[in-house]
Amino acid sequence: MAGEILDNNGRGDAGWSWPAIHPEGRKFGLISAAIALFFLLALDWEIVGWPLVLVTIGVFAFFRDPKRVVPQDPDAIISPADGLVTMISRTAPPLELQMDDGAGSRGMGTEELVRVSIFMSVFDVHINRAPISGTLRRLVYIPGKFLNADLDKASEENERQHFLMEREDGSLVGFTQIAGLVARRIVPFVKPGDMLAKGQRVGLIRFGSRVDVYLPAGTEPSVVLGQKAIAGETVIARMGEAKLVEGIAL
Repeated sequence: MAGEILDNNGRGDAGWSWPAIHPEGRKFGLISAAIALFFLLALDWEIVGWPLVLVTIGVFAFFRDPKRVVPQDPDAIISPADGLVTMISRTAPPLELQMDDGAGSRGMGTEELVRVSIFMSVFDVHINRAPISGTLRRLVYIPGKFLNADLDKASEENERQHFLMEREDGSLVGFTQIAGLVARRIVPFVKPGDMLAKGQRVGLIRFGSRVDVYLPAGTEPSVVLGQKAIAGETVIARMGEAKLVEGIAL
């Protein structure tokens, strides 16, 4: 993946900067800004116009797309989403990821795997990223409901989009974007067959939602419940590593 090398030996040049606004969100921000200016300048309704200015700032903030420093450990599986780790459970992968697709792409099987669920509030960055480097073998969109994304049944009933990625060694990692109460559209940036770099942007979910990650067999998570995950940076697991990780809420 193209970008400047930053490492623990001090290489690189890092500094704070305003995050970019993803193109997908610029139109929403401009529409909100135009409405706010109409109330402020054309109608002189400050009681409506100024709150709309705050809404405009919120819209631009929602679609912010900050740079991320992606760990290059080949065995690291990184978080595809910003948010709170709200569920870690063992469950069979979704049907859309289980079986062969009939075109030579194998699935993850029907055995239970570890699923790590990351809940994104409206205050989190909503650009989702590839958890590993490899080929996108499957991308399946499923229409559905808009239940609270924090509910377990949301993974089966809500609008969602499944990704299945394969590393060079054949290891499979699946993940699912799930719409929530406020989210109303899942937007992909990639298509099946694409070669993706770890941390590459793959899509977004508009206005609050959840991402489930299905780890390969024999792999346990490196994150704990209640931990804050950062897309493209937080290592949520390492291939083939299975050990207990504990934390204390303070």
